[in-house]
Amino acid sequence: MFDEADPILGRVRTLALAFPGAAEKVSHGRPAFFTTKVFAYYGGSVKVDGVYRQHEQSVMVLVDPEERAALLTEERCFVPAYLGASGWVGVDLTDDTGWDEVGELLDASYRLTAGARRIARLDARRP
Repeated sequence: MFDEADPILGRVRTLALAFPGAAEKVSHGRPAFFTTKVFAYYGGSVKVDGVYRQHEQSVMVLVDPEERAALLTEERCFVPAYLGASGWVGVDLTDDTGWDEVGELLDASYRLTAGARRIARLDARRP
């Protein structure tokens, strides 16, 4: 369900694995980034008229409800199948993506899913 040589996946992987204790596994056929809980998936889908529409080059993250509502006003964002009901949002990625924003979204999702010790380690290495 994904191309290991995908350069956009490579950029997401670099950002996600930089978080303290982060690792990668394949879950449901897609790269998933986690500590004790998953904080991001690469790729997703939405169900349209009973058919799943793939968003192969996207990142799915868990963000606070206000940020999620703001993101969903943008055409590049979507409510992913299965995880959308739990507050997750998908963001389509391209070569022109603002990677600082992707890093911020990953950071927000990490903070909602990682334990206090990992968050303290993350904060300790920030200026």
